[in-house]
Amino acid sequence: MADDALRPWNWEDPQELETTVDGFTEDLARVGKLSPELSATVLDRSHFDQLGLTGLEFAAFKSAHPQALGTDLVSLTAVDGTRSGPGQVYRVDDAAYFFEMDITRPLPVTDDTVDWVYAEHLIEHVTLRAGIAWLTEVRRILRPGGLLRITTPDLRVYAESYVNGDGFFGKHRRRMNRALSGIAPAMPERGAFMFNQLFYVYGHRWLYDLGELRHALTSAGFAEDAIVVRAFREGARPDVADLDQVLRNDETIYVEVTA
Repeated sequence: MADDALRPWNWEDPQELETTVDGFTEDLARVGKLSPELSATVLDRSHFDQLGLTGLEFAAFKSAHPQALGTDLVSLTAVDGTRSGPGQVYRVDDAAYFFEMDITRPLPVTDDTVDWVYAEHLIEHVTLRAGIAWLTEVRRILRPGGLLRITTPDLRVYAESYVNGDGFFGKHRRRMNRALSGIAPAMPERGAFMFNQLFYVYGHRWLYDLGELRHALTSAGFAEDAIVVRAFREGARPDVADLDQVLRNDETIYVEVTA
């Protein structure tokens, strides 16, 4: 924590802060042990069955789901210097599986392979075009009847709070200040800042409300009547819904869709 506290943190300089956050991401990608488990350029159902896996969690260095393959663009680094690379499934700390993927490229998974996909606060970090392309890939790799659970900051929550002053900004600010205590200075209290930080501070590229998510999902080929709005840690598959993180559930929209 002492080293983290020395990092520059300027809420009002998104470009500088993005570099700072990238440093934290690299820290989070450091693990105790990294063991090569299976080599494959493209994963198919037999690979998942061999490892006892059923689904994919995106933006996860070490998924908490016992049957998940965690994946991220960022490489993992172990204490002995071992570093993950593409085309290789790794066992992380003898507790989880990891495979590098870039969501702006075709997913290295065969059609109709996984039972479920989970992605928390990911899609807003790429452009709308890239997001729809990724969702199209997700639909392709899901087995018929498979489930996608996707979460993202809800633009409507921010817009309504800015206009109506409903108290959300104050509550969310206090929550984030507690989470970042000792790492970052307090978030500014100004309403315009609280609205702007959603767009610019975290490297976000496109913000969603329910209507925009419906547009992206249907553009990717999912049926509109298969889209369901859910609550925090509630869903068709409790084991998948339990992956929801508490920290930002006040600002998040939860949506599930079946393939």
